[in-house]
Parts: sequence; C-alpha cells; structure tokens
Amino acid sequence: MDIQQICFELICHVGDARSSFIQAIQSAKQGDFAQAQTLIHAGQQSFNHGHSVHAKLVQAEAQGMRDHLSLLLIHAEDQLMSAETFKILCSEFIDLYQRIT
Repeated sequence: MDIQQICFELICHVGDARSSFIQAIQSAKQGDFAQAQTLIHAGQQSFNHGHSVHAKLVQAEAQGMRDHLSLLLIHAEDQLMSAETFKILCSEFIDLYQRIT
C-alpha cells in the first residue's frame, strides 16, 4: 500500500467535495436553489469517495499494516474534516437563504 498515493486520492476527493459545497452556498446566495441542491449532491458523492478511501486506511491499520505517521496523512485527514464541516455549514446556509427569500 502506497500511503502517499492514498493520501493524495483522499485529498483530491474531499477537495472536490469542499469546492462543491462552497459553490452550493454561492448558488443559494444567488437564489438558485436547484443548482445548490445539485452541487450538494455532487459534493456528497465526492465526500463519500474520500470517506471510503479513509476507511481503507483505517482498516489497513487495524490489520497491522501500519506506515509511519506523515505530514501528508495529517493534511489529508485535516482536509477530510474540513470538507465535513463545509458540508454541515452548507446545509445551514442554504436553509437560511431559503428562509430570507
């Protein structure tokens, strides 16, 4: 298992997710709630892919295949948590924009 490749895959997926969630907020701000929902769905799919990659890392460690802790891995997990935070905030922002329009 190449830990660096897996970390980059994780970063890629959750980065796409976070971008979709930010774009969804921007669409809702413009009043385009249908586009916002489409972007949330796309973001959720990317997030799910990233979460799946992360689960593989956790499973590998549980099976004893442990690599050293790297700054890249820490960054990848930080990006995962950041995307999850944006996912939560995205739903809240869209709800607020819908209420004020």
